[in-house]
Amino acid sequence: MSGILAGKRILVTGVLTEGSIAFHAAKVAQEEGAQVVLTGFGRMTLVQRIAKRLPKEAPVIELDVTNQEHLDTLAERIGEHADGLDGIVHSIAFGPQGAFDFLGASWEDVSTAVHVSAYSLKSLTTACLPLMPRGGSVVGLTFDAQIAWPKYDWMGVAKAALESTSRYLARDLGARNVRCNLVSAGPIKSMAAKSIPGFEELADVWNHRAPIGWDLADPEPAGRGVVGLLSDFFPKTTGEIVHVDGGVHMMGA
Repeated sequence: MSGILAGKRILVTGVLTEGSIAFHAAKVAQEEGAQVVLTGFGRMTLVQRIAKRLPKEAPVIELDVTNQEHLDTLAERIGEHADGLDGIVHSIAFGPQGAFDFLGASWEDVSTAVHVSAYSLKSLTTACLPLMPRGGSVVGLTFDAQIAWPKYDWMGVAKAALESTSRYLARDLGARNVRCNLVSAGPIKSMAAKSIPGFEELADVWNHRAPIGWDLADPEPAGRGVVGLLSDFFPKTTGEIVHVDGGVHMMGA
């Protein structure tokens, strides 16, 4: 099969609905020739059902990134479906409701948000390293942490931690020929967005400030950005954040 990911083996986390960026990253990856393995958490039956809607049904592995046993056995379980990995898509984020109240949030709320949304990039990547002896590409999804967005609060701090984590991974894994980059996407009306209080107010910024426009219902542009970074077209790009947000990031205050 031809395509920019022909012959590559890709692990995609975070697929929950057809409206997720992760689903579209997996879909485009398959269309570009990749073998895809998915992970799911909690609602496994739903993820397995969504996996059947890809161009080719992908196997689904259970993964709770806060469960050390899941991480310790991840490489072995992936190995049941693929003989190695060339790429990883990190599309994992969660903040308890308390994390969306900046002044009132407890450390328990904040630590959960940082653990699931940022530290997991490191724990997921290191768990998969035995499957990447020749190197590969790790691509995560962020939401521009340079800005103190309305309503986003401690999740914004968690995304800042994710962005820093990506840079340190890029530093430490470069010698293994592993690149680590992020796609900073604009807001998408996904399942995750429904858990963000005031999401509509946050997303409204894009209605007024995206120079080339932004469709809240279209995750495919961000998915294509992920696939681009997974490919060999960026062989010396690491520690980078590629914005797929309609240009909002450049517009200033």
